[in-house]
Amino acid sequence: MKESRRSFIKKTAAAGSVAIVAPTIVSAKVFGANDRINAAVLGLNGRGKSHIQGFMAQDNVQVTTLCDPDMNILKNRQKEFKEKYGDDVALEQDLRRVMDDKDIDVISIASPNHWHALSVIWACQAGKDCYVEKPGSHNIWEGRKMVEAAEKYDRIVQHGVQLRSSPAVNEAIQLMRDGYIGRVYMARGLVFRWRGDIGDQGFSAVPDGLDYDLWTGPAPKRPFTKNLVHYNWHWHWDYGNGDVGNQGIHETDLCMWGLDVGLPTKITSMGGKFLWDDCKEVPEVLTSIYHYPDEGKIIQFEVRPWCTNTEEGATVGNIFYGEKGIIVVDGYDKYKSYLGQNREPGKSGDDGGIAATGMDRGAGGTDRHFTNFIDAVRAHDKTLLNAPVETAHLSSGLAHLGNIAYRLGKVLTFNPHAEQFVNDPEADEMLTRNYREGYVVPNMV
Repeated sequence: MKESRRSFIKKTAAAGSVAIVAPTIVSAKVFGANDRINAAVLGLNGRGKSHIQGFMAQDNVQVTTLCDPDMNILKNRQKEFKEKYGDDVALEQDLRRVMDDKDIDVISIASPNHWHALSVIWACQAGKDCYVEKPGSHNIWEGRKMVEAAEKYDRIVQHGVQLRSSPAVNEAIQLMRDGYIGRVYMARGLVFRWRGDIGDQGFSAVPDGLDYDLWTGPAPKRPFTKNLVHYNWHWHWDYGNGDVGNQGIHETDLCMWGLDVGLPTKITSMGGKFLWDDCKEVPEVLTSIYHYPDEGKIIQFEVRPWCTNTEEGATVGNIFYGEKGIIVVDGYDKYKSYLGQNREPGKSGDDGGIAATGMDRGAGGTDRHFTNFIDAVRAHDKTLLNAPVETAHLSSGLAHLGNIAYRLGKVLTFNPHAEQFVNDPEADEMLTRNYREGYVVPNMV
């Protein structure tokens, strides 16, 4: 699979219109097989817990620092860490002090979406390699800046889409490359997740122990509400990107990987809120179409929030359509295929029955994904990465384009080489944002 993946990266990494500046520094540290790698995890309320587990499962890797703007969460994670691993771990609320710590080699980012790109850029500038949760960026412009920073500072950056480290998913991609279902012309991404009513808790005092200014970081600072901190920021535009930019990044990434395409030329989206009278700003239901007329390919993407059917047994996954049949990727680590008009069952595969037995996904693709990252860090070789920074920018960018089309309510024409819309200043304004002083995403060129 490496040749197919690398050809995809080579083709799509050139999407930006600005030339990449040559690296200005070399690796901050060269690791031998016996050198311990020290890791810091940023963002500990959700996926950060899996990041701790993923790093601590690696040979000669130690999580030495936990960072979160909420000291209450930090103290809970510190206690859990001691109980599970028998080690002490340092706590830090301000990620800038983590970046300044010369003893930390890698940064793992599981903070809210609006912090991802700036955290990656600061880590690269500090000479640290990093693993960043999906989506890699909160908007398209800062995604490109993240790619430029990794190149300029010669850093290893892995995107947290663990299905790229799944043997079964790689096998499915290879089948498509080999023509198993003929010419593949369409991919369908599915995000059918139970997302309930979050209500509207109004404004309240900032809880003790939370540095709300740090939590807000690059985003506009709103009066504090429990509807933002700690999870429901996903459903507010200033901080999250809806479910297409949450769970959906796994699927946008796989759609693009399977079709072997970059960013599209035509985008349209439609959806809305149909179930809950709550304070979510993002749509509950969203259907987006991404058209690649020059390649003769198309992506359909659908988000649903509540009671629904499955599609070929999948509720979160991807379906690829070819002239000879279809391939269905269910979740993170299994696939099946059907051939011909009579839908004859074809080849299938899974990662050791992990999904079927209900085991935590950390037992499979996630831990492999961290292993892949650490291998690349030790070798200081980004070509080893299964999900390099370019894929973070592109898979996140696809979600951002769909959201922009939804918010503007019109069909958009996009120039994927310039990464700008065609004759549409209103849409271009939504490619970036205004950043708060002290938290500005820097231009790398």
